[in-house]
Amino acid sequence: MNSKEEQTNSEATNLKNDSFIEQQKDSNYINAQIRDNKLDEKTIEIKDEYKFGWSSYSEITNGRFAMIGFLAIILIELFSKQSFLKWAGIL
Repeated sequence: MNSKEEQTNSEATNLKNDSFIEQQKDSNYINAQIRDNKLDEKTIEIKDEYKFGWSSYSEITNGRFAMIGFLAIILIELFSKQSFLKWAGIL
């Protein structure tokens, strides 16, 4: 490429950048972008309440208690230096 083509490409890029910056400063453009980025209130709304039966809240709660129980068994085996079943008197 010769220097004249490079200069023309550079000028075109600068013009695009300038017009993009001016467009971003425009309040209508900003409002349109904000409107587009807003989600429906239904999709944002997350209900973190207990419901009877199979629900995501129940599954998360049960999973957390299972992790705590598994960690407790591992700690009991580490500190007592015997298996959990033997420590609990099952075996």
